[in-house]
Amino acid sequence: MQAGRFPRIRIARLARQIFGLILFITWFATMTLPSSAQFRESFETARKRMVDEVIIGAGVQDPKVIAAMRSTARHEFVAAKYHPQAYFDMALPIGDSQTISSPFIVAYMTESLDPQPTDRVLEIGTGSGYQAAVLSSLVRDVYTIEIVESLGKRAERTLKRLRYDNVHTKVGDGFLGWAEHAPFDKIIVTCSPEKVPQPLIDQLREGGLIVIPVGERYQQTLYLMRKKDGKLESEALRPTLFVPMTGAAENAREVKPDPANPRVVNGTFEDPPAANGFVSGWYYQRQMEWKTSDEAPQSAHYVEFSNEEAGRSSHLLQGLPIDGRRVAEVELSAWVKATNVYPGNHPEELPAVAISFYDENRQDVGRDWIGPFHGTSRWDQKSKTVRVPITAREAIVRIGLFGATGAFAVDDVKLVPTAR
Repeated sequence: MQAGRFPRIRIARLARQIFGLILFITWFATMTLPSSAQFRESFETARKRMVDEVIIGAGVQDPKVIAAMRSTARHEFVAAKYHPQAYFDMALPIGDSQTISSPFIVAYMTESLDPQPTDRVLEIGTGSGYQAAVLSSLVRDVYTIEIVESLGKRAERTLKRLRYDNVHTKVGDGFLGWAEHAPFDKIIVTCSPEKVPQPLIDQLREGGLIVIPVGERYQQTLYLMRKKDGKLESEALRPTLFVPMTGAAENAREVKPDPANPRVVNGTFEDPPAANGFVSGWYYQRQMEWKTSDEAPQSAHYVEFSNEEAGRSSHLLQGLPIDGRRVAEVELSAWVKATNVYPGNHPEELPAVAISFYDENRQDVGRDWIGPFHGTSRWDQKSKTVRVPITAREAIVRIGLFGATGAFAVDDVKLVPTAR
């Protein structure tokens, strides 16, 4: 009898122990893992900070656009691994060599389009669907086209899941437009052709607006165009950088990039700014002045960044082609001068002259910088030899205060490659 009871007692005791362990694990998980409500709250906090600092702080003023940016969950349009970066002012990979546009450029393009509740808007280049989602609450209908089938289908699923019911998606060549739904009140183009495709002009109503980046692959200008008497009248808004188009339009460019010979355009800042104040060859200009002075180290002109609010953006960026299979390293150099420079909200928020590298899928594959700089210093030339990752296909040169306070002057930014 006793021998027969022992296994049953042991099994019962073991079962109670396992049950207790399960209860403990369940309790521990609820105590240590953030709830979905906590995740939502953290995203909302990050989104509010992004809108305050990046959208409003950079000059977007339309309250309707600001409200749309606050209510559109950008993290829903990128892979989960990019959620921690979703509310920084940066483009993020979405697959097939494409990126989701930065929050500022989405807000800026949306504001430039002057969206009205009765508008029917055509978007060329759906990408992740984020731009269409922002427009959704501002206009009657959004018709959006994506040439990459996998991206178009994914964006369609995301927009349906999030119930953007007035966004209509299509996979196809966006430069052919969507004739059966024309004419459109507004057209927004999120990829950069060398000129506006004729079908888009034809499908825009008289008096309608197009906002579109136009130009060479790495030297683009964002234009606002209005249709008048069947033709487009254009206004240059600001320099910008968009990802390349896919297919024949990109291959047919007259001016093609030279990734074996990367160089900085207008690194001496001798080309005067356009009438709107933006420096030629560079984009994402924030809190910067184009200066003329006999004290300029290499020429008559230089740029100076200034900022009084810790953490606020003050910089210039320039994109360029670079092929790590053909370029082994680059010498990055610039003349710099600091005046009363102090770190921003974090110790790493200090001035720098930096370069970031990206692979064919626009994944970050490496970065390096000259600096950081602080305090006060006279003009001095600084340089650094930087190894180029063999997977690199593009780079971005960045100069500025990057959240620091004070003034930081820069001249004669150069990039000298060494063949692999």
